[in-house]
Amino acid sequence: MLRLKVSNGACNFISTRDPKHQRQIVAKIQTLRTDPSPPDSKALKGSSREYRRADIGEYRIIYRIEDNVLHVSAVGKRNDDEIYHRFGRR
Repeated sequence: MLRLKVSNGACNFISTRDPKHQRQIVAKIQTLRTDPSPPDSKALKGSSREYRRADIGEYRIIYRIEDNVLHVSAVGKRNDDEIYHRFGRR
């Protein structure tokens, strides 16, 4: 199982969601620790690092794997392009 590192921004976003959505997002992140490339995840196009995205309900998780660590860099709304602009996809 991969170790986990969640950015402050992702933690803040998760903490502002209602409890049901918090549980869903955290459960998906835990799933990514055991299977970091599930069928519903895709590589971000145009990113300088090897970021991937995974969907969970109306949210998107942006993450990468480095040195046996799952780095969750951001969590945001699925239809909000701002989350992609921060990671080099335009």
